[in-house]
Amino acid sequence: MVWKFDRFARSVSNLLRALETFRAQGIEFVSFSEQLDTSTPAGKMVFTVLGAVAELERGLIVERVKAGRRNAKAKGKVLGRPKIGVDPARIAALRRAGRSCARCGIQRHALRRVSAGR
Repeated sequence: MVWKFDRFARSVSNLLRALETFRAQGIEFVSFSEQLDTSTPAGKMVFTVLGAVAELERGLIVERVKAGRRNAKAKGKVLGRPKIGVDPARIAALRRAGRSCARCGIQRHALRRVSAGR
């Protein structure tokens, strides 16, 4: 049992594969919010159609996000998190003093990036 099956899988093929796996183990799939029971032929058909609609919806969202990012980039917007400045000399001094970089506001990923020379 799940609350909503489109949270269970991202594509119709994944949904159908899971359904077959469940059926082989004697498990029937029931979704509460869609009131869908795959133990009936009508339930199986509705399951497949709703899965296809959910997959289409996800694809449309991905397309819109990509178009929005392209549009923002074309307008000169900087995407992503802002870069943080980390002073390698300060990191070396903290290490010599035996202090944790995290306690000084320097996160581990920034420390790795500086150590790798990026």
